[in-house]
Amino acid sequence: MHHNKLQLIQNKIYDITTLSRLVNQWQMLSMKVVFTNGCFDIIHQGHNTYLLEAAEFGNKLVVAVNSDDSVRRLKGENRPIVDQYSRAFNLACHTYIDAVILFEEDTPEMLIQTLKPEVLVKGGDYTLETIIGAQYVLDYGGQVEIIPFLEGYSTTGIVERMRL
Repeated sequence: MHHNKLQLIQNKIYDITTLSRLVNQWQMLSMKVVFTNGCFDIIHQGHNTYLLEAAEFGNKLVVAVNSDDSVRRLKGENRPIVDQYSRAFNLACHTYIDAVILFEEDTPEMLIQTLKPEVLVKGGDYTLETIIGAQYVLDYGGQVEIIPFLEGYSTTGIVERMRL
């Protein structure tokens, strides 16, 4: 693999300090920053469709990824199947994703408060009341979007089929 391309992908995985500065620059250039988060354990068509739709809500897409410890607390001892760096890397490979960040907390609330995205996107059967950070984003004039998940795609389903 051509080394420059690999470097470009790795450079899309940020720590909070650097990402915060970058998001500030984007916002000063009047770019609309979209934020979403998840475990993204085994990336499937459901995730990709969701992320593509999320990207449509603005100019830059930031994806926050639960760390391995955080996934374990959310999904149980057998998850994640794919380690945190690989999950971040897989997301960074998507051209329409501009930045990826790993987070250790149970929720992305601290990240949302630090980055103040123009758009917060969640997938699935969330309501405004159940989305962490939604009220915070609405209070400063941002928007919150809910994208229903594609039927028939889930990491859990893939894992079940692999056990057959």
